[in-house]
Amino acid sequence: MDLIKILEYKRWSDRRILDAVAELDQEEQNRALDFARQQLNHMVRVEELFQARLRGVADPHDSTNTEHLPELDELDARLMAANKWLQAYAGSLTASQLKENISFTFVDGKRGRLSREEALFHLINHGTYHRGAIGHALDLAGGQRPADTYNVFIHAAEPERRG
Repeated sequence: MDLIKILEYKRWSDRRILDAVAELDQEEQNRALDFARQQLNHMVRVEELFQARLRGVADPHDSTNTEHLPELDELDARLMAANKWLQAYAGSLTASQLKENISFTFVDGKRGRLSREEALFHLINHGTYHRGAIGHALDLAGGQRPADTYNVFIHAAEPERRG
């Protein structure tokens, strides 16, 4: 599959969940909003950690979450910036560079090694997991859970496939 297309799908899916969370009422649906912010904060921090690992620079965080949760608009800006970076980065790599291994230390102190392609796939898959958890919280709070499957994305992006 085309990695760039899959990263476009990730960005699209992240945008949809961010927009749905933004619709939550801060007074009546505050538990769901706080849960979504916690999940988004974790997503953003993991993306920023792996971005640093892919670039070969020091980790910007010493944990994958924080006690204090940033506001939704900050999380939105950081997640969209991470998506933009991932797409540009993936587009700049050759096939052989995608296969290159990167070695790093997780925030728990354990060592890890992934190919650049595997690290990108991890971020795609990681976001899917946490968007699902946020979607469940939206369901429980009576919010609007956006459909974010690849099938919905590809048919929205390429409506001629419906014919």
